[in-house]
Amino acid sequence: MGDGRFDLITFGEIMLRLSPPNYERMTRGDVFDKRAGGSELNVASGVALLGLRTGIISRLPQNALGTFIKNRIRFEGVSDDYLIYDESPEARLGIYYYENGAAPRKPSIVYDRMNSSITRISLDEIPEDVYTSTRMFHTSGITLALNKNTCEVTTEMIRRFKEGGALVSFDCNYRANLWSEEDARAAIKNILPYVDILFVSEETSRRMMQKEGELKDIMKSYTLEYPVKVVCTTQREVISPRKHNFTSTIYDAQRDEFFTEKPYTNIDVIDRIGSGDAYVSGVLYGMLKYNDGQKALAYGNATSSVKNTIPGDLPASDLREIDSIIRNHQSDGPTSELNR
Repeated sequence: MGDGRFDLITFGEIMLRLSPPNYERMTRGDVFDKRAGGSELNVASGVALLGLRTGIISRLPQNALGTFIKNRIRFEGVSDDYLIYDESPEARLGIYYYENGAAPRKPSIVYDRMNSSITRISLDEIPEDVYTSTRMFHTSGITLALNKNTCEVTTEMIRRFKEGGALVSFDCNYRANLWSEEDARAAIKNILPYVDILFVSEETSRRMMQKEGELKDIMKSYTLEYPVKVVCTTQREVISPRKHNFTSTIYDAQRDEFFTEKPYTNIDVIDRIGSGDAYVSGVLYGMLKYNDGQKALAYGNATSSVKNTIPGDLPASDLREIDSIIRNHQSDGPTSELNR
């Protein structure tokens, strides 16, 4: 954008991911593959890859691990202007260990993120100008759930970004190992009056948000109860850890219209972590670029589906590749076997 503003700024924890290679078990392997990840970084990276200007607000330890994360953020084309560095003796980067699955063994995760640097973030550390520097702000329920402090800080940041003129995007991203359904429901209901674009799974709607009825009625109910403009729900069919089908539904309240498309079938799942965030990035790109629910759906489904085929949390597909995937998906005729 010519005026120097960001298209999207996100806020959340950035973590170190360690994985035993080649489908090895955590209990047996001696080597771990090191990567950067985190829901809001994944979203910012995906939107940046598609060509828009993004940044992330987070808090990292001022040490070699923090530098590794900063370098990865820059490599992804995401601005590090609003990173905060923790120089205290307690500074630490959250870690999680991910083990790939192969049917009938499911993938598994072990978290080691307690008391990471972001859990002590203060509103005073965040520059005031950030709240008027972006067209859209995005965060997730994971950030709300980290501890009482991040919940309060995130809620206030949402309010300030909204006041500053940004659209607010929120992914419920409920994690039962972080907080209870009751706590999650209370905190999310507290921020929904500020949310423009809501990402929520059908399971989360029915269980944590205690919604009943047909899926479309549930999606529409968020826009009737709150000023939410767009609701997005994914539909993933897990055939095995290595084979999925995927599509989604988007409801645009201003047009009172639902959008969906035929699923991507028999997706070769190399690594499903981050595929939900990739979906969010595709949808947000479509809304920011075109303000069109059908285009947002097409970009979301394509970016999510192809992310499953890429190792690590972060996406790796640019606009040219995603546009090609969308064309092939929407084509009724034969498509080329190779890109050449």
